[in-house]
Amino acid sequence: MATQLPDQHPVQTDAVHSALEAVYDWNYEPEIDALRTLYANALERQWIGMKQLDWEQPLDRAAFSDTFSIGGIPIHETEFWRKLPMETRWKVAKGSACFLLSNFLHGEQGALMVAGQLVAAVPHTDGKFYAATQTLDEARHVEVFAAYVRKLGEVQPIAPALKQLLDKILATDDWKKKTVGMQVVTEGLALYSFRDMRNATREPLLKELLTYVSRDEARHTGYGIKYLSAIVPTLSASERAELEDFAFECARLLVDSRGGTTMRSSVLQLWQDAGVDPGEAFQALAKERATIASALQRSGGRRGPIRGFVIPTLKALDLMSDRAAARYDEMFRANFGADFGSVQDDQHGLPEDLEAWVEEGASAPATPSTASCSPR
Repeated sequence: MATQLPDQHPVQTDAVHSALEAVYDWNYEPEIDALRTLYANALERQWIGMKQLDWEQPLDRAAFSDTFSIGGIPIHETEFWRKLPMETRWKVAKGSACFLLSNFLHGEQGALMVAGQLVAAVPHTDGKFYAATQTLDEARHVEVFAAYVRKLGEVQPIAPALKQLLDKILATDDWKKKTVGMQVVTEGLALYSFRDMRNATREPLLKELLTYVSRDEARHTGYGIKYLSAIVPTLSASERAELEDFAFECARLLVDSRGGTTMRSSVLQLWQDAGVDPGEAFQALAKERATIASALQRSGGRRGPIRGFVIPTLKALDLMSDRAAARYDEMFRANFGADFGSVQDDQHGLPEDLEAWVEEGASAPATPSTASCSPR
């Protein structure tokens, strides 16, 4: 139970039971060189969000209306979107923004708590060092997303699907599952989504904020890839299958509408509330497949964060057996139709250099340095 401090906003808490074993590592020499290097990079690239972003600039309403894609579909490039009245576009964009950015904010708090757990739970000092830097990154992300959402409107409640995902990751007592669930599925989803939104938006403050945050997220995803690349080959077949299943269950919570309300269905309800019928919208968008395909090709042709990024990451980690792939195929067919194809046939792999990939499409601020973050 949280204690209310005087003269503060009311404390609003929610608890998740977690039985976690804290592990000492008495070897202080480097054990996983890639993680030690990542830790050093993280130290050099810290930034101060409330100082380095221009919070005085007003939001650009016209630019903001061209910010969002739905399920990876760049609707702002379609004739359907351009024919909508400006006020309707603003309502859809603002409603979607408050919902999505609020859930980015809530997700960052979940990531903050999981990173803290990983500091205690992972068995290697290099893993603990890097997780400590991620904990600071996540606190900064909570701070800047909260400030931006307050500037735009009100913080919206967490989506049920995201809450279930974060609870599942927080509650597991297996650090490997925690790493797959957070660093691969959740951080991969975040990295793809932040980069996608950053490249789509013309709103200056949001673009700059997402550029900084995306750079951090590239390291966070890299942490999961580098750590698990060292660990997965040492696992038994049954242990590897458990990790595959945990990753699938995490992805299912975000994608599979048969289990309840998904993030996608929540966004489409916002469309309905703004006076745009989702069914009619998708019928109209289906007539502009060539435009959409061209826009997707310019952005790399990937098919949303789970299909376009998380699954290629799992393949790269050797966590996508035919058994696991069949489960994804069944889920995608049930939710998106029989012509969605098999995940094993997808051609897109994991970008070779995540930090370079995250810069593609950005007109970005200068890379932060230790000098720019030093106290003045």
